[in-house]
Amino acid sequence: MYFSLPAEYRQASDDELQQRITAARQKLGKKLCILTHHYQRIAVVAHGDHVGDSYGLSKIAAEQKDVEIIVFCGVHFMAEAADILTDESKNVFLPNPLAGCPMADMAEMADVMEAWKFLKPFGGDKNIMPVSYMNTAAGLKAFTGRHGGLICTSSNAAAAIDYGLSRRDKVFFFPDEHLGCNTGIAYGLKPEEMVLWDFSRENGGLTTEDIDRARIILWKGHCHVHTNFTPEHVREVREQYPGVKVVVHPECPHEVVKLADVAGSTRFIVEFCRDAPSGSTIAIGTEINLINRMAHEYPDKKIIELSGQICPVCANMYRTTLNDLAYTLENYADIKPIKVSEPTRSEALLALEKMLEIH
Repeated sequence: MYFSLPAEYRQASDDELQQRITAARQKLGKKLCILTHHYQRIAVVAHGDHVGDSYGLSKIAAEQKDVEIIVFCGVHFMAEAADILTDESKNVFLPNPLAGCPMADMAEMADVMEAWKFLKPFGGDKNIMPVSYMNTAAGLKAFTGRHGGLICTSSNAAAAIDYGLSRRDKVFFFPDEHLGCNTGIAYGLKPEEMVLWDFSRENGGLTTEDIDRARIILWKGHCHVHTNFTPEHVREVREQYPGVKVVVHPECPHEVVKLADVAGSTRFIVEFCRDAPSGSTIAIGTEINLINRMAHEYPDKKIIELSGQICPVCANMYRTTLNDLAYTLENYADIKPIKVSEPTRSEALLALEKMLEIH
């Protein structure tokens, strides 16, 4: 996909863009709601009506009443979810249409359908509940809803796994293997009760015996940001900063999570930084824009990135700029909104509503 802003937006100074965004917001008034994800640039977050993680922003989108225009400063799957959760009177816009998610792309519909076909003899949706991470395309959310499953985020993954395993014998969790593994271990499962479906191998690289013993079938997918963190990073930061608190996202490999002081969702990390005593040193294993914003908001605490020399940036979150936001607010009437068509919309809504119910 090719996307280029008109020259007047590309060449505008930050001061001019700030003024144009402010003017557009005032003009649109209560018709407009700007949602900004925690991983967005500080300058973009400053213009948001709400800032949150994917769960929190989905909930806020679903609660909007009088709003007509939702501008979602995030990535494509988030804007899709917002469209699904809101009524037809609302239009959802993604300021940069190139903002996708490599992890979501690791679960292609055809590959998931092939896996599900293999799993059918093991009971299908009578014995196996699909639990889809929010980081998936609308089509896979619809597949999840169609088979009685639910969507989860890192905020409610534990509740989602509990929901699934309390109702069916197994959970089919995709696309993030690390979130699924970390959540399963926290739930009390043994490593041998979780198996990894590798979509690049015949039958996922699994045997009948593997599936029989599994409580969670994990998809071979990952976040390229969070898999940059290693156990060595944790050991090095503890050596350099005695007394440091290490907090990481559950998309990190389990070897990192078990060495950290705590692991939790983006919202959890934000609240951890907020609630930590003044003078604390906190090393965070997640996206760099969030870390920088926490350091800026809490100057009385030393908040640093866990990986030291490696810059854990989500390039897709970073795509959205003030230029994009200004263009969207001033030209929304000429921009195609994010729209999920039927029956995908209704089936995905079943899984998303269940997500909101169990949190």
